[in-house]
Amino acid sequence: MEFSTEEITQQVAHTARDFAAQYIKPHMMEWDETQEFPRALFTKLGELGMMGVLVPEAYGGSGLSYIEYVTIIQEIAKVCGSIGLSLAAHNSLCTGHILAFANEEQKQQYLPGLASGKLLGAWGLTEANTGSDAGNMRCTAVKDGDDWVINGTKNWITHGRSGDVIVVVARTGEPRTKDNATAFVLERSTKGFSGGKKENKLGMRASETAEMIFDNCRVSDASRLGKVGEGFKQALKVLDGGRISIAALSLGIAKGALNAALQYSKERHQFDQPISNFQGISFKLADMATEIAAAELLTLQAAYRKNKHLPMTKEAAMAKYFASEVAVRASTEAVQIFGGYGYTKDFPVEKFYRDSKLCTIGEGTSEIQKLVIAREVLK
Repeated sequence: MEFSTEEITQQVAHTARDFAAQYIKPHMMEWDETQEFPRALFTKLGELGMMGVLVPEAYGGSGLSYIEYVTIIQEIAKVCGSIGLSLAAHNSLCTGHILAFANEEQKQQYLPGLASGKLLGAWGLTEANTGSDAGNMRCTAVKDGDDWVINGTKNWITHGRSGDVIVVVARTGEPRTKDNATAFVLERSTKGFSGGKKENKLGMRASETAEMIFDNCRVSDASRLGKVGEGFKQALKVLDGGRISIAALSLGIAKGALNAALQYSKERHQFDQPISNFQGISFKLADMATEIAAAELLTLQAAYRKNKHLPMTKEAAMAKYFASEVAVRASTEAVQIFGGYGYTKDFPVEKFYRDSKLCTIGEGTSEIQKLVIAREVLK
């Protein structure tokens, strides 16, 4: 198995790194404190091709592979997890769903705008009472002539208020039955659709997380993505790719925390020497570096299999599970290495610490990943 070291991978890493340093780092704490979602930033990312990383050039995208995609998410998340999260959700969930399951007319209608960053994507599966139990969703779509009428709410949706293009999975059959859900794509201006409560979060505070409300929201049958009843199956396939996104996001956060801890441990002196000289600190750094390296290999393995169109449900779940837990451990140790300073907002590690926890929850909790992995292993 070979992971790409092509020049294009290095180029996108350099571009993402420079972008994060110039446009994100100077503002990230202000955005975090105020919970401001910097919408204009994503237009700039679109101009660099980062809002349509996986979208073919024929639809206005960059036409890159999952290796480059993972690289971009990591580089952005090394500086700010919030921006990395929004970038990942736009690319892998909304845009990814349309790319994988829309018909040609739908692709032509939505992908160019999404890939350019002129349009922002949102993807609705989770509900207040059906997080991991998504098959028991209550948001329904009922056929009415040539239209569908959608009623219900979706919660914990990235860009739930700001998204211009919405992919929603709604129940079109009986609860817990096979093939009971269908996916639809619609625009924010659609009558009966609105954004609801914005969540006040521990971390990832500059990434908008909000409720989406469907109140007799009428869409034409032309808005349907794929066949009736395929929505949940589609969502599971989209989540496989999304889990690679969260693994990459986790890696970026973990690497950012490690880099900060390394630098600080060399600069901070106690007992007339840098604290990196002490075994108690150096062993923490060794553990962090080793776990991050292992998480990166799992993530690249999943990305490689995704590129080759090989089965990767198990690999994606392993990468997401392990990398997200590593991000929490690495950021926790980084705070410890910084000591009292790590507990203040004057240094970056407290933000890595807060942002990391979401990675073990979003797009399937660690516990759900274990179920997926166990199911695949026991086949």
